Amino acid sequence: MADAPLVGIVLVSHSGPVAEAVAALATGLAGGGTTAPVAAAGGTDDGGLGTSAGLISAAAEQVDRGAGVALLADLGSAVLTVKALLAEGDELPAGARLLDAPFVEGAVAAVVTASAGADLAAVEAAATDAYTYRKV
Repeated sequence: MADAPLVGIVLVSHSGPVAEAVAALATGLAGGGTTAPVAAAGGTDDGGLGTSAGLISAAAEQVDRGAGVALLADLGSAVLTVKALLAEGDELPAGARLLDAPFVEGAVAAVVTASAGADLAAVEAAATDAYTYRKV
């Protein structure tokens, strides 16, 4: 599986620094070796709080290796922006999918699973399963 293309991951947040930090955390926890391509798409084009369709599209293109692109969004308009891009049909790579998963835990699960060479369905299942993680 090492030669197969890996699923790309896009982390969409209202905050650039939050998206970057979660990307760093997830890739760091994925361990050594090959890591799935991950891109942060946080904030607005001018660095403010909010979301940017352009930043999301560019991030998705950046991580697309032909195995699909998993997008995780933090909340509200980030989710709506990704849904709008998916509805457009030509703004995101073929195989792009919004995952219904918690942002931090889902990102870690998605990156670890994608880095192991899993397909998009398995990446989605791992990220979605992160809803069941209990802390107490």
